[in-house]
Amino acid sequence: MTPNLDFSISSPKVDHCALRAEVRAFLAQALPRGWSAGERARSWSGFDADFSRALGRAGYIGMTLPTEYGGHGRGAMERHVVVEELLAAGAPVAAHWIADRQSAQMILHNGTEEQRRTILPGIAAGEVYFCIGMSEPDSGSDLASIRMRAERLPSGGWRLNGTKLWTTYAHASHYMICLCRTGLSDERHGGMSQFLIDLALPGIEIRPVLDIAGEHHFNEVHFDGVDLPDSAVLGQEGDGWAQVLSELAFERSGPERFLSSFALFEEMARLAPPTGDAAIGRLAAHVMVLRHMSQSVAGRLEQGEKPDLHAAIVKDLGAILEQEIPERSREVVDPALADAAYTATYARLRQAAPSFSLRGGTREVLRSIISRSLGLR
Repeated sequence: MTPNLDFSISSPKVDHCALRAEVRAFLAQALPRGWSAGERARSWSGFDADFSRALGRAGYIGMTLPTEYGGHGRGAMERHVVVEELLAAGAPVAAHWIADRQSAQMILHNGTEEQRRTILPGIAAGEVYFCIGMSEPDSGSDLASIRMRAERLPSGGWRLNGTKLWTTYAHASHYMICLCRTGLSDERHGGMSQFLIDLALPGIEIRPVLDIAGEHHFNEVHFDGVDLPDSAVLGQEGDGWAQVLSELAFERSGPERFLSSFALFEEMARLAPPTGDAAIGRLAAHVMVLRHMSQSVAGRLEQGEKPDLHAAIVKDLGAILEQEIPERSREVVDPALADAAYTATYARLRQAAPSFSLRGGTREVLRSIISRSLGLR
């Protein structure tokens, strides 16, 4: 049976103009004075804990969480609007980003009541940060080949040994949601569970991995005999793979998957001569289509659907656009017209662009998911 590839927006149509104006007014006050184009180009990798706390106080983190857990009980489309505005402004959102985007949702839907009440209010306040414990050394892009193990202890609890890689901002995070092998299974995707790990526990070593620009976002996190209580299991033992798939739908479908190069697109449009109008128009059309598709996924998630295929398509097409913008800007912008703002923005995005088709699932993995979901393999 052919999957439903409908990208119509399945969420109530609400006029969000007032919310956009509200967020823009907040940003005008909250962003540091002299916020430069080069800083804006960091997009969602810019880290500022003070800004995240201010965002939490304004009610723009944990927007879709229930009020009893410190959230605001608002809709996924409202959160989508806020995220678009933050990304368009190049706000430094990295501190709370993963926690708000996916970790909070995983705890809300799979966690115990104690986990919800202990952790979710801190996330909504912009004070509790998470990193992702999925990728591993020697596993490449094949998440199902992970080897990190959690062994059940005779006296109760679990002992973890292994290493996670590309753990963005683990060095500044409080928790990790970690996918581990917990049992034997004939199924390739079986025998996995997720754990909620306090990164202050003994036996955890966080080692920096510098990126191409020499900056420290990534880490290798090594677990050497780390003991966890039974209460650290997130969801049901053995359900790790299914839970990860639902987590990736949140990770792959948001506006950050097509707005990472937006600061450069704006600079490019500002300096483009009339001969560049066609290129600008085509890129703008792609942004609008991806925006509609991303909103559609947000609406499906809001209604409890599992739009894994739709999210993979948004991520794949978004990465193509994000990597194309630096290439097109070289063709459109006359070097003689390139001022300091454009040059700083281009320099940062040119270095960052190769990672856009790696993070959140490589292009090859995403297309494998898409082709398999469509019955093409």
